[in-house]
Amino acid sequence: MIFDGILVRVRRAMHIACGIQAAIVLPLLLTACNEVSNNPHPLGSEKTNTMFVPFTSRSPKYLDPTSSYSNDETPYTYQVYEPPYGYHYLKRPYTLVGRAAQEVASPRYMDHAGRQLPDNAPGEQIAETIFDIRIKPGIRFAPHPAFAKNPQGAYVYHDMKREELADKHQITDFKQTGTRELVADDYVYGIRRLATPRIKSPSFSTMTDHIVGLKEYGEQIVAADKALRAGLAPTDRDLPFLDFRKYAFDGVQALDPHTLRIRIKGKYPQFKYWLAMTFFSPVPWEAEKFYSQPGMAERNLTLNFWPVGTGPYMLTEFTENRRHVLERNPNFRGEPYPCEGEAGDAEMGYLADCGKMIPFVDRVVFDIEKESVPKEAKFMQGFYDSPAIERLDFGTSYIVAMGDDKKKDKEFRDKGIQLPTTIEANNWYIGFNWIDPVVGKGNTPEQAERNRKLRQALAIAIDWEEHIAIFERGQGVAAHGPLPPSLFGYHADGPSAFNPVVYRKGPDGKAVRRSIDEAKQLLVQAGYPDGRDAKTGKPLVLNFDYQNSAPGAKALLDWYTKQFAKIGIQMEVRATDYNRFQDKMSKGSIQIFFWGWLADYPDAENFLFMLYGPNAKALTDGNGENNANYQNPEFDKLYERMKFLDDGPEKQELIDQMIRLVQTDAVWSFGYFPTSAAAYHQWISNGKPTQIIRNHIGYLRLDPKLRAQKIAEWNHPIWWPLPLILLALIAAIVPAWFAWRRREQQTASRRIANEEFRT
Repeated sequence: MIFDGILVRVRRAMHIACGIQAAIVLPLLLTACNEVSNNPHPLGSEKTNTMFVPFTSRSPKYLDPTSSYSNDETPYTYQVYEPPYGYHYLKRPYTLVGRAAQEVASPRYMDHAGRQLPDNAPGEQIAETIFDIRIKPGIRFAPHPAFAKNPQGAYVYHDMKREELADKHQITDFKQTGTRELVADDYVYGIRRLATPRIKSPSFSTMTDHIVGLKEYGEQIVAADKALRAGLAPTDRDLPFLDFRKYAFDGVQALDPHTLRIRIKGKYPQFKYWLAMTFFSPVPWEAEKFYSQPGMAERNLTLNFWPVGTGPYMLTEFTENRRHVLERNPNFRGEPYPCEGEAGDAEMGYLADCGKMIPFVDRVVFDIEKESVPKEAKFMQGFYDSPAIERLDFGTSYIVAMGDDKKKDKEFRDKGIQLPTTIEANNWYIGFNWIDPVVGKGNTPEQAERNRKLRQALAIAIDWEEHIAIFERGQGVAAHGPLPPSLFGYHADGPSAFNPVVYRKGPDGKAVRRSIDEAKQLLVQAGYPDGRDAKTGKPLVLNFDYQNSAPGAKALLDWYTKQFAKIGIQMEVRATDYNRFQDKMSKGSIQIFFWGWLADYPDAENFLFMLYGPNAKALTDGNGENNANYQNPEFDKLYERMKFLDDGPEKQELIDQMIRLVQTDAVWSFGYFPTSAAAYHQWISNGKPTQIIRNHIGYLRLDPKLRAQKIAEWNHPIWWPLPLILLALIAAIVPAWFAWRRREQQTASRRIANEEFRT
């Protein structure tokens, strides 16, 4: 009896333990039979044509094309909106193509009398440039409630009361949608909006210098807005509809439903690049009307959160600081993937999708990842397809890490992670202040020559190849001039690729940095033998301004000091925070400095203007970008001719002449062009790295089957601890149960004894 009772109790304990085990293990087993259990995305989503990428800070602040300019906004704006132009996805140097426009329009030039001039007319004779841009017919806006109409043809959501918005928080809360064809008037409306005082457009002040009548139009719109706001508090978010259809100006017109005319003051060849930016996106008046209704702004129902466009994607979810979702625009017409590019593209697989219609991916999900460690972990597990879709230089850090760690190198290679690289339109350099008496132009021809020799000696001594190897971990190339390889004007056989002042040709024809002995000889000619003034015997001490005073910059600054010391020159480092550095640059109170530039658009003018005399920063109260305050009348004349020219042989020759001048003058130690590297998993195709092309997501192709296979392979559940956990549970439960039973029996025995005693 006693033995049988113990068996029953053990069985009960085992039953309890098994129940606990089942409660723990069964859900895991059920999950493991179907999906990867640790996937942070919905189970099974890895098998769909959905791209998953993180964003790391806040949600984008401005998705309104009039105001949007920040890098973190471009993954959304350039997929939703279609400016007239874009860039050929594969060609380098970058080539403009029509996006919503049928083609890149040929400009027409007019003189002051309104007569048309030939295409080769000198720039100074051109009073006005006219662009007549043909818009592709049949383009339609993505479905949106702003276009919804009832059977009688009236707009469903254009006259809503505040209380009707009580349950409206996302654009998808509006059940009815509509669409219509894109017309030239939508571009006219968008360009007129650049003048709005209600939001700040970063392009407005620049465009007033170029678009005919835009400056005066801005004054007109300010007055109109002031009248509409009469009686409203400055903080009131519910503002009356500012309908730009009512206010016109001559600089921008729709000649017919599919022809947009833009008139430019004088000749400005670089204007065509602006037409590839989202500032020049079409804005339908219906969207402005829809979002201007009372209560919309307080619910974040505005263009800054819910853009309206004709591009390949539309924004369907905006959960602030958490998640954003782009989905395929069902009204997008499709565009063929390019069939040609640059040398090597076929070998890289970039031409495999020739002629197929983009976009390839149905859905793009952006999830917040504030911490870098979980973001990197999820990427390596395959849960993110790219660690940074908006920053195509992110892969550079991975390349560096692979070089430092063999284990990491093996992991990246085993997982087939793609890290394609390119040299982008970006440079870093050391500049010499032209108004400084020692390293600048000089007041006499003799002094000018001495200072030039000093700058040339320093340019040789600063070993940028070593800098790239140490501080950039090999991710960059030494510059021979101001122009990066990805732009027209740079060519392998020209001065842009070989600086004879700093380099000589080696036996194999490759550039070899001139020796320190040659630099020292130039220093003697400059009047500073062994780094001392030949007349006074005093050591030459030069001041070097740097834009970072943090302790982490010390190693780099020590390296710069050693470069100067190689030829006997002492360097006094003056490191400050960036704001103070900018103030000193604006005043010209520097001698030698380090700075860089990232192109606004892919044209040689956007780099060479940094050496144009009238752009001198210290002579324009900080408004110019000629940071070295370089003054060379010959360079300025060449630049003034070059800036009016379209790409071609004449422009190339002028660029070559300008580069030779600045090489001889050694106004910069030209520094380096950093490498950009994208980062994608093996199941992503067509990921050609670029920082200029922003509508790249539509060209990417995803293989969901391969992704699901690899995620399952890389995320095997670990089951072996479960038996140990079960045994541990049994070992803990059974003795505890017996102890409890003993106490119960003892208590019962005492209770019986007490009852007998009382009896």
